[in-house]
Amino acid sequence: MPFESAERPVARSVAGGLLALLIVATNALAQSPGQRTYANPIDIDYRYNFEQQNQGISYRSGADPVIVVQRGEYYLFETIGDGYWRSRDLGSWQHITPSRWPLTDIVAPAVLSVRDTIYLLPSTTTPLPILMLTEPATGHVEFYNRLLPWLPMARQFEPGPGLFAKPDSVQPGPWDPQFFHDPDTERWFLYWNSSNVYPLNVIELDKTKRLAYKGAPHWLFGLDPKNHGWERFGQDHRDSTITPFIEGAWMTKHRGRYYLQYGAPGTEYNVYATGVYLADNPLGPFSYAPYNPVAYKPGGFVQGAGHGNTFQDVHGNWWNTGTPWIAVNWHFERRIGLHPAGFDDDGQMYVDTRFGDFPHWLPTKAYRKSDELFTGWMLLSYRKAATASSARDTFPASNVTDENPRTFWVAGQNRPGESLVVDLGRAYEVKAIQVNYADYKSGLYGKDSTVFTQFRLSASSDGRQWKTVADLSRDRRDRPNAYIELPTPLRARFVRYEHIHVGAANLAISDIRVFGNGDGTRPPTPTGLSARRERDERNATITWQAIPRMVGYNVRWGISPTKLYQTYQRFADQGTTLELRALTVDQPYWVAIESFDENGVSNPSSAVPLPSAQPE
Repeated sequence: MPFESAERPVARSVAGGLLALLIVATNALAQSPGQRTYANPIDIDYRYNFEQQNQGISYRSGADPVIVVQRGEYYLFETIGDGYWRSRDLGSWQHITPSRWPLTDIVAPAVLSVRDTIYLLPSTTTPLPILMLTEPATGHVEFYNRLLPWLPMARQFEPGPGLFAKPDSVQPGPWDPQFFHDPDTERWFLYWNSSNVYPLNVIELDKTKRLAYKGAPHWLFGLDPKNHGWERFGQDHRDSTITPFIEGAWMTKHRGRYYLQYGAPGTEYNVYATGVYLADNPLGPFSYAPYNPVAYKPGGFVQGAGHGNTFQDVHGNWWNTGTPWIAVNWHFERRIGLHPAGFDDDGQMYVDTRFGDFPHWLPTKAYRKSDELFTGWMLLSYRKAATASSARDTFPASNVTDENPRTFWVAGQNRPGESLVVDLGRAYEVKAIQVNYADYKSGLYGKDSTVFTQFRLSASSDGRQWKTVADLSRDRRDRPNAYIELPTPLRARFVRYEHIHVGAANLAISDIRVFGNGDGTRPPTPTGLSARRERDERNATITWQAIPRMVGYNVRWGISPTKLYQTYQRFADQGTTLELRALTVDQPYWVAIESFDENGVSNPSSAVPLPSAQPE
């Protein structure tokens, strides 16, 4: 029987061997053997959230992802998923409805695959079971620990307004939990918390007692926004009225060192990021990594990279998941991102978000450097002309090429035959197209037989003769961020979307993103790069000379000229001045700049140092 969680309202739970067999058969057919690439946000059937149903707020969402590997396949768990997803290649994902699931679904779960078992614990403030999956492809879910005890030293209620826990007690929980198994010692631990008052915590688990708590919790560390610029709250770290949140712990052990990752400063802005502390023991003491944040993506179409997990694929390559934001209908309207990651020769952890929402190769072997996975397929559609068969007055077709998921086109009616045409301005070699739907008064709060996406894509060199490049007219899956890799590149100037069906009450599309390559030479390297540290050392002002007809620029930065692992992407019409507000006090940095357009990417400029604070 399903069990009940006190935190969330109603999700489905379906059992039965016949269903499990059906899932296996469907999964086998659903894989796309010709797909070689993916693009963020990842292309899964994000579920409609039910939590705001009584307020009439409808939206799809996915957040707090964990991807684990079990028997050579990938399994994705996340918040409000009505189950989980399975993949053989990290590109094609099939939803699995489990045999047993919390009635109120799960939020930010602890998930870990160890040997032949996946262990799962939802976020909670009261005792819940630990679930286990030994045959995850079938959807069969069992209890591992039928009911955990109360978290030691946790208070059931706050003592009073403005009064918070002392170091000898912790919040009820664990919320945002994460398991860690140390393969060298066979010890188990649980890390957790999501708070703008309390720090991360850890407690050892007793495997002989089915991962019951062992001993007492340890307070670890909280945020320090006065010294860590990226831990400040708000859009581009500009909101000083709210204390930032630390959450989403994940532990990775690499070459004997422990890398405890955490999300900050809040999920509902472009600067949601992942940081890391280092230790020689899973209980600490932990030291702040000078190169933080490790996963940071404040610019581009997909913004935000916090609260995910770090894992190795079947070839040994490192990856990091994260939670980018949409925040149109609700501040927790989100998606899932996947980025290459790794550790350099000095043990520095990094997550590569450069061109992080452009097409990347799916892994088929071990790679030497993360940038080998970038396809080099460039964005062809930015600010290009778009026309529609119909449009609501305040939701024009031009919104579909602005690289902003918070603006969108709304058709006059949700009916078959509505269309959009993007004029790329001239012919390019088109290689992939991404159709990103928006939820405008969708009126949906869960999955039913009407919730699926059907459309056709066609391309033309002259706007008169069209060739179909993708036909999803029989697809029965909801694809709010449908990514289509063309079987073969096609030379075209125009791309057309022809609508057939969405389950929502309105047809709304935020962006149609077209990728490929032009015939020209790669753009020149920007000149005139200047980087000035402000008196507040958390901030720096970076400027460069504009280059005509560029699509955009990447500001690349890091703690040395050879470690420019961070990227802030800027489109050319956003100007040539960037205030970077993510720096750590007393930490030196270096900055470089590169340009990009439809033809490719320039060589990066020479790196320039960011000097210490300037005198008045």
